[in-house]
Amino acid sequence: MDFELSAQEQEIVNQVREFTQKRLAPGVVERDEKSEFPLEAFKEFGNMGMYGLCYPQEFGGTDTGYLAYILAVEEVSKIDASFGIGFSVNTSLYGGSVMYSNATDEQKKRFLSPIASGKAIGSFGLTEASAGSDAAGQQTIATPDGDGYVLNGTKIFNTNGPLADYTVVYCLLDPSVGTKSMAAFVVEKGTPGFHVGKIENKMGIRSAQVSEMVLSNVKVSADQMIAKPGEGFKLAMKTLDGGRIGVGAQALGIAEGAFEIARDYLKQREQFGKPLFKQQYLAFKMAELYADIEKAKLVLYKAAKLKEAGKPFTTAAAIAKMTCTDVAMKVTTECVQMLGGNGYMKEYHVERMMRDAKITQIYEGTNEIQKLVISGGLFR
Repeated sequence: MDFELSAQEQEIVNQVREFTQKRLAPGVVERDEKSEFPLEAFKEFGNMGMYGLCYPQEFGGTDTGYLAYILAVEEVSKIDASFGIGFSVNTSLYGGSVMYSNATDEQKKRFLSPIASGKAIGSFGLTEASAGSDAAGQQTIATPDGDGYVLNGTKIFNTNGPLADYTVVYCLLDPSVGTKSMAAFVVEKGTPGFHVGKIENKMGIRSAQVSEMVLSNVKVSADQMIAKPGEGFKLAMKTLDGGRIGVGAQALGIAEGAFEIARDYLKQREQFGKPLFKQQYLAFKMAELYADIEKAKLVLYKAAKLKEAGKPFTTAAAIAKMTCTDVAMKVTTECVQMLGGNGYMKEYHVERMMRDAKITQIYEGTNEIQKLVISGGLFR
């Protein structure tokens, strides 16, 4: 078992680290306060080839590998978790929906290549007011219309929704049979009847753009269907498996970012005549948090390598998502405490990281759902 990153993977980490320090660290507090997304930086990152790391060159990617992509999400999330989830949704959820569907090569070139090459942004329309953990509770309907379909419904909590050039929309053709009729379509920005609804005002990941996406008599052609009726639910679940590894990487990055801030603080801050890290309680607490981070890293990278190798990874992805997100919540909460009053202040960043960490335990399948997935794998 090789625990070393390849030279190419390490180079990706180095490139992303340099990018985050130059383009994301400046203004991250202000973006959080104003709920502003760094769109130009997001486009620049795409031009670096980062959104296509795990996709074939024929579809706009670089075919570098899934672990390389996960390392990139982890690295950006150390500084800006809002950017991290925008990256993950763009690549894992939108890109995964197209890549792992039964779409033709021509459809993949049309709908995946612009995202993988950094020329466009994608989002993922599955969640509805009546369909959160129970994704089968969809109410968005696709009605056959000539050689195409008409879509009606509202998706909620769409990360990248207001920014997206392309959105994968999951919907039913026949509500009476539920997921047996679920299909998936790619809907392009500017399509008549397709518009942004409510933009969410969030506790954390405030810079990420999350909104309703409303479909009112949206006409799509048959070649915009990437999953036929009955195939959509399976595609959504398969895509979410990959997305959970992405969220795990986001959470791990948050934990690592907060940990580094706390470590530097404990080295510099003096109380009772000595640096805080000389207080055994705090030193031992940091040792515990470091061990938690290292354990989370191992299960995350294992899930990424299984996916990269084309092996079953559903259970591993659920373990990684649950583990990394719980660690992120624990580490950030403890880091706020260790910085004392300063930890509560925005300029020290850890309070933002704590707020960002909470959502990772909730979206792309709550951690309670991950336990269902893991136990299902144990007793299948």
